[in-house]
Amino acid sequence: LLTFVVGPAAAHHSFAVFFDDTKSVTVSGSVTEFRFTNPHAIIEITRKTPQGQVETWRAETNGLTLLRRRGWTAESLKAGDMVTIDGWPSRDGSRYLRVRRVVKSDGTVLGAPPNQRVD
Repeated sequence: LLTFVVGPAAAHHSFAVFFDDTKSVTVSGSVTEFRFTNPHAIIEITRKTPQGQVETWRAETNGLTLLRRRGWTAESLKAGDMVTIDGWPSRDGSRYLRVRRVVKSDGTVLGAPPNQRVD
């Protein structure tokens, strides 16, 4: 007897399906939310455009196991932190990107070797 149990699908997906690795995007703004949850942590930031409009961007990180190995914790980012996020844009043109690098306003690069800073 063969039995199958079907449950809700996880939100995990292929990088290439959702993100364009031939392009790059950099956004700076204020963290509004940081969810340190599987399958990927999510950083939500707001920023003002040159025209003065407020935009919300979401940035997807690697999985938690890899983030922890690189020194990230649930307290790595807090609401109000100013950050610059560099990454690959979503293929559908939405304000969604895959994180390559996160730099805090003091120059600290998250997940980098200790004391690495960007000037």
